[in-house]
Amino acid sequence: MKIGELAKSTGCDVETIRYYERSGLLEPPQRDASGYRRYQARHQERLQFIRHCRSLQIGLADIRVLLELKRHPDSGCQRINELLDHHLAQTRERIAALRTLEQQLTALRHQCERPHSVQECGILHALNEAAEGHACVCHRAGIADD
Repeated sequence: MKIGELAKSTGCDVETIRYYERSGLLEPPQRDASGYRRYQARHQERLQFIRHCRSLQIGLADIRVLLELKRHPDSGCQRINELLDHHLAQTRERIAALRTLEQQLTALRHQCERPHSVQECGILHALNEAAEGHACVCHRAGIADD
């Protein structure tokens, strides 16, 4: 199949396929007499594997490791478990950071509970105070502990 067909069958952009080829994640296909890339079922399977990993926000470096480990089906899977455990830890850290951000934004939002003029807006006042180096309601001590 040609690159457009591969892109359509996998829902992947043509430029992304070319990038994966350049970066070594996807094996370069053979070319026909006209110079067109000719992809095989193995390319489609590998691309779908990569895309599934990316949908889980697994980085390209880790995908490269997984693809290499996949080449050795009889070896142990400890490295795969470690990789996923690391990814889980990073995800939990991001979730914690997002919860803190939510608390900060909520605290800031509470500074202006009802419509005012922009001049009287508590949110803008709090942001301005922080910009001037004063303590702000959204970064007060213990907000992450609420």
